Amino acid sequence: MDRFTRKFRLLLLAWLHRSRSGPISLVRRFSYKEIKRATDSFHRTFYRNSHGAAYKARFQDGEVALVREVQAFNVEKDVFYRDVQQLGRLHHRNLLALRGFSAGRKRYLVFDNIENGSLKEHLNDPLKTPLNWKTRLQIAIGVAAALEYLLLFSNPPIYHVSISSSSIMLDENFTAKVSDVGILSSVGNYVRVPNNSCPEDLRSQHCSNIIFQLGVLILELITGQSSEEGGEDLIQWIQESCLGSSIPRMIDPDLGNNYDSRELKKLLAVARLCIKTKDKPTFSIPQISRYLQKKVDVPRQQYLRPQVSFI
Repeated sequence: MDRFTRKFRLLLLAWLHRSRSGPISLVRRFSYKEIKRATDSFHRTFYRNSHGAAYKARFQDGEVALVREVQAFNVEKDVFYRDVQQLGRLHHRNLLALRGFSAGRKRYLVFDNIENGSLKEHLNDPLKTPLNWKTRLQIAIGVAAALEYLLLFSNPPIYHVSISSSSIMLDENFTAKVSDVGILSSVGNYVRVPNNSCPEDLRSQHCSNIIFQLGVLILELITGQSSEEGGEDLIQWIQESCLGSSIPRMIDPDLGNNYDSRELKKLLAVARLCIKTKDKPTFSIPQISRYLQKKVDVPRQQYLRPQVSFI
């Protein structure tokens, strides 16, 4: 992070702290029975990974939500409650907003409306309406903007976030929503640490992993293939291929010829850099985000200013 960016971030956070007024709004508490009923006894699974499971829930008010299991049940309740409040303060148009939590027999986080389901469903399910090229570009730009917010404008920065087509949700307007963000009380690979206490090499490792995941996600958007099924083949292709001759063979058939070849090549170049520089990235998430905003022909005003809110 260069000196200007660091100074800008500190000034912005100071302004947010001064401008915050009134009590912190509370998120809703759900009972275990409500969670179980809404998820059909936990049978509506969206995805499972090493951090737990996420479920599709439909509550009595008709709202469709995502319920994510929290595996840190051994953490004291007051710590868990504090961290839920901190997670509830995160606000960005490309982050799935926290609606509530459950701390009954198990711990769950309840996130906002996800009426259009996951990105993976739209890429892999033949019964879903195919995503057009502009929507895929907006998803790539939106995810990068959310990552920039978490790393640069969250206090403290959040370095642990899982990016995959399974964990990217789509709202009614097909706006991408990152759903798998770590909080302090989580275990395993989910740890959030203040910027000034996290060793530089650890921060670099986390950022490298995030950049790599973003590169794989971009490949999924372009090819329509899942990184969870044949992902190694996808990565090998981008590492070894000559882009000019390989593009026609790898483009998602659902796109047909309805894409901008100039934008496609730039997006592929970003994905290739993200994957090739996994061990030692030569650029940052903010640089990637701004490059995408500048180089692809998608309305930019909704991404240019960091959308930060500490309620």
